[in-house]
Order: sequence, then C-alpha cells, then structure tokens
Amino acid sequence: MNVFFEESGSFKAGSVLSRQGDAFQVELPGGRRAKVRAKDVLIEFEKPTAAELMQQADALAQEIDLDFLWECAPDDEFPFATLGAEYFGASFGAIERAALVLRLHGSPVYFRRKGRGMYQRAPQEQLKMALAGLERKRQQALVQAQYEEELKAGRLPEAFAGGKGLALLTKPDKNTIEYKALEGAAAARGISQARLMLECGAIASPRALHEAKFLSEYFPHGTGFPSVAAANVPDDLPQADVEAFSIDDITTTEIDDAFSVEHLADGRVRIGVHIAAPALGIQRGDDVDAIARARLSTVYMPGDKITMLPDSVVDTFTLAEGGYRPALSLYVIVNRETQEIVASETRAERVFVKNNLRHNTLDEVVTEEALAEGTGEYPHKDDIAVLWPFAQALFEKRQTARAGYGLRREVQRNTDFNFYVDGEHVTITPRRRGSPLDTIVAELAILANSSWGAFLHDHGVPGIYRTQRAFGAPSGPKRTRMQTNAAPHEGLGVSQYAWSTSPLRRYVDLVNQWQLIACVQHGVTAKLAAPFKPKDADLFAVVQGFDDTYTAYADYQRRMEYFWCLRWLTQENRKQVVASVVKGDLVRLEEIPLLLHVPGLGVHARGTRLQLEVMSIDELTIEASVRLLHVLDAPTVTSGAEAEEGEDEGDEELLDAADDSAESEAEAEAEADGGNPNDDPGADESAAGGNGNGNDNDAANTADNDQHITEPGR
Repeated sequence: MNVFFEESGSFKAGSVLSRQGDAFQVELPGGRRAKVRAKDVLIEFEKPTAAELMQQADALAQEIDLDFLWECAPDDEFPFATLGAEYFGASFGAIERAALVLRLHGSPVYFRRKGRGMYQRAPQEQLKMALAGLERKRQQALVQAQYEEELKAGRLPEAFAGGKGLALLTKPDKNTIEYKALEGAAAARGISQARLMLECGAIASPRALHEAKFLSEYFPHGTGFPSVAAANVPDDLPQADVEAFSIDDITTTEIDDAFSVEHLADGRVRIGVHIAAPALGIQRGDDVDAIARARLSTVYMPGDKITMLPDSVVDTFTLAEGGYRPALSLYVIVNRETQEIVASETRAERVFVKNNLRHNTLDEVVTEEALAEGTGEYPHKDDIAVLWPFAQALFEKRQTARAGYGLRREVQRNTDFNFYVDGEHVTITPRRRGSPLDTIVAELAILANSSWGAFLHDHGVPGIYRTQRAFGAPSGPKRTRMQTNAAPHEGLGVSQYAWSTSPLRRYVDLVNQWQLIACVQHGVTAKLAAPFKPKDADLFAVVQGFDDTYTAYADYQRRMEYFWCLRWLTQENRKQVVASVVKGDLVRLEEIPLLLHVPGLGVHARGTRLQLEVMSIDELTIEASVRLLHVLDAPTVTSGAEAEEGEDEGDEELLDAADDSAESEAEAEAEADGGNPNDDPGADESAAGGNGNGNDNDAANTADNDQHITEPGR
C-alpha cells in the first residue's frame, strides 16, 4: 500500500512498510524512511507507485482550471474530495485526488486552507482584488525584465532618465522595479551597479557620483540656505586705532584673521591678532545659529565648497579690505629685543582692514633671505619684518615644550600643493610650505588659540579644547580628543588649545567666540552670562556632533583630492612617474600629492626615489595600480640609527590608514616622521589644500587646524 501525506507544509508519497497503531512507517521514493501519523495521510492507494503518483499529479495539477474550480466550490469549508467528483466526474482516482490537493494548496488566492485537507474559497471581492494585484505584479515583472535586458545591452531605459539613475546609486528604494532591474543586470554582467550606470550614461562621470553620494547623506535637502534675516553688528563697538592686514590664498573668501603691529616706546611693539566676530551678530538659538549648528563646518573639496554660513552673513563679518570690520582681537605687547610677551589683552571692537595680502603674489617675494637683508618692496613690509622674528621665537618656545613632552622637533615638509579645477580639468601646482608668511600665520594662530584657551579657563567659563596627551609612558602614542576643560596639547607644545580663530567656517570656533565675548564683556561674572554654562549638556552634544561631522567632511575632502590626483595622471597621460619611499611599500609621487602602494616593492630606505609604471587608473573606485620599473637613487645614510628613524617611529595605526583609498599624505608623513598628523600646526585651516575656484586655502589659519584633512597629500 502507498500513502499520500502532508509533511512540514509539503505533500509527499511513499510506500508503507508497516503500521503500528496510528503511525505508518513509510519509505519515500528516494529511499528515506519516515514515520507518518495517520491524521497526516490524505490518500491511501495501491497503484500507481508513489513516484509515479507524484509525477502525474504534479502535471495534472497544472491543468486544473482554477476559475472553474472556484465556481464549483461551496461557500463554506469543505474537504478537498468534495470537488473531485464535480471537476473530474467518474474518473476520480488517486492521481486526481492528489492533483486536486496540490492545486488547492498551491492557490491561496483562490482557496484558503482551514485544516488537514480542508479548504474554503476566497470571497469574490477579495479574489478580484488579489487577481488584480497578481496581474500588476506580472506586468511589473515584464517591465522589469525589459529594463534588465536594456541595461545588459548598455542602453539606458527611459524610466532611468532625469537623474533617477543617479538616485538609484545614492539612496535607492530597493523595492522598485528599477532597482531590481539594475541589480539583476549588474549581477548578470558581473560588474558593479555604479559601473553599469556609468556605461549606460545614467551618471555624467565618476565625479558626479562621488559628489552625489556625499550630498545625499549630509545635505539631503540641498546645499542652499533658507531665507534668514541679516545678522546685525552692535553699534556700540569701540573702534581700534590700528590698520590690519590678512594673509590668505588668492581664492579665499571667508577671511577670518588679520594682524596689526603698533610700535611703542622702549623697544616694544603691540601685535594684534584680529579674528572675524560673527558671534557679535549671531545669537545662540537664532535662525543663523540653527543653520551653523546643522552644518557644523564649511565643506571643502577641489573646485568647490559648501559654506557653514550663508553668503550674506559671511559678507557681513569677513575681514575684507577697505573698511572697519567687527573683530575679536588679541593684543600682545612684545619686547623686540627678547621677543618675550610682556602683557596681553582681549577686546571686542571694530578693526580697519587695510589690505588682504595673498600668498600667490607674496610667497616668492617674502623669503627668509629677503627678510634678513631687508630687500624687496611689498605692502606691510615693516610689519612683516616685526612679525617674522616673533613667530620664530614662538616656534622655538613650542619646540622646547615639545621636548619636555618627549617629542622630537617638528618636521616641516617643503612643498604643499594647490588644486584648481575648471570643469573636468584639474591643475595641481606646488607651493612652498613653511615660508615666512606661513610661519607667521601659523604661530600667531597657535598663540591666539592657546591664549584664549587660558582666558576661558581663568574666568571659569567652559570652552571646547583640542587636547593631546601621551597614553601610557610619556613617550607612548599620543591620543587626541576634544573636551570642555583645559588640558595640554603636547603635539603643539602648549598648555591648552581652544579652536577660536575660524568662526566663519567652524562651529566649534563660533561657540568658543561666544564664550570669549562673554569674558570680555562681563569679566568675573562671565560664568553666569556666557551662553554655555559649566557642565552644559548641550556643549557636550556640540563636541560629539562636530567631531563626527568634521571627520566625515574630512574623509570626503581626502577622497576628492585623491580622485583629482588620479584625474591628473590620466589628463597628463602619465604612464611613468617618479616617487619616493615613505615606508614599506608605500610611496609618494613627486609631482602631485598622491600616495600609492607598490605590490612587491621590497625593502628600501625611506626617501629612495623610484621610477614607477602606471598600470591602471579607476576613477570610479578611486584606485590606481603601479609597478616598479627601477630604482633611481637612494638617500645617503650616515648611521644605522638615522636609517631606522623614519622606519620604526610613529603610530602604526596611521600607517594602516594608508590601506584606504582615501588615505591622507599627512597621515603617512607623520607616521614616517614619528609625529601625529591629527595635531600638526602646519595643517591647512581651510582643509582645501589650495583648492581653486572659490575654495579657501587659508594659510592664515594653518596652525589652528590640528587635523590634517587633505587627501592624499598636501
């Protein structure tokens, strides 16, 4: 005897070997034996065999007319056998019974299961709705299949036009037929969805995709600003009796620092560091603050930027030349003979900005040699001659402090790079790093941030500090963090360091400026009047939100600079390049700030110059493949210790970061030099690496940004 039974929601047939009470011992056609309860048996039969029954029942089930079967079924629950005679007539045997069960069970739209072998037909209205849904799905499947075939053939379906193809790669709805078609076509072609969209013309270029992904995540509602009232500058600000000047890249528009020099009696000078003061016109909680709080920082990338503040606010507070501008000023009286600071003072005032000097025109003129000999003619020559030895003295003082923390003297790279983007064409030009103007701006920025950090601490007013201290032993790895109380920044060699000199571009600096102005205006009662009180939970929220967002912006900055470096190689048709070894198989190209791994490079001293062949470049994944052609020359090593210095010192985690496509040259530089890239006073404030077309390469704030965020090099 054979039985047709239900097991775990499916139907099977087998030969009965034995029966004990209410259980059958059954052997299935494949040889497996199973214990089947009698209540699960729907049909007992002698012929045909179990395998033949299942085969014939499956075929017959597909021929059963569901609409006719539904018409024959009663409204109430019924056993499946009830429909057998109605549908099959006199030829109603085991095969027909099994086929009927399979058809009823496999058609939940028409019939609902109510128990073992029991069913009930679906109500007519529900059946109509279900059938209409099935028809829609069938039509969608046909459309999806058509889309998929077009995509596989390299054609873009009309439904993907108008930016929808780009949206499928940024924030897709995976339930749409367009996404399913794209997913299927990409899998069939064996390529990524992004590459398929690029081939079909759904995205204009890899650059467009990289930008769209970033914007969809961090600016989902667009980069435009809502309409806000213009920020008002207080009318009662005192007017400073100085003429200030700024030093920036030619493309800088958010000018937030300037300097002045006044000659006093007894060989002393009063040096002023003047910072744009949007905090005088923006109040915590107002509409402009809400915008700045949401963005937290200006975003820089080669060829473009997304500002933290609306243009109208920037225009009001930027330190543009030719007028009085609201500023928060740090004045230090300096003994010119010893370069020691005798006294300092902080004021909120209006400062006349006489000139906006530009690195592009002055760096070649204002050299160390020219300053030593007093040669050359340029604006504010006498003022710069005063600031230069003072900046050198500040630098040496910091080096002494760094030595006390067990750190080596800062290593300054000689070359920086500027990116200028015009459409899809990029120009990358070298720029001298560590020039006198760079040093002046860097050291005065560090002085301001350090002094104002102490100013907040002395008044008991909380601020946002950037700290760096050794973890474990004094010579152990440095851990950098942001916190609301003063602590040393060992990497910079200062007792405290509060970001305060970029309030037009960084929300942390705006917050600190609010706190500083409270100290200036209220003195000993500043703790009660400051917008953020001690242990204010919202201040901690600002720190956390800023840290995460700033890091994300920095990663995007690095990726896009890496992208444009690869574009430059393609654009200039560079099949061979010269590079120098940084560490291990990591090398840095000489003409552009690009770091690459060279597989199988072998062991070479740091600084060894190599000739490399560029094998492939992929702008979509932002990757390049190179191989070694030959060694050009190796550096001269005078001792074993010197040879090992660049190889063995530094934080290994920084070298690991080089494995990412968005690695920064600053990270590898500091790793090889034994320093920490996250706190380099030479890091460019603008995070733009000299980006053209409106991006700010503001050397005036280089010291102030202790996080390198240029990729893959500066």
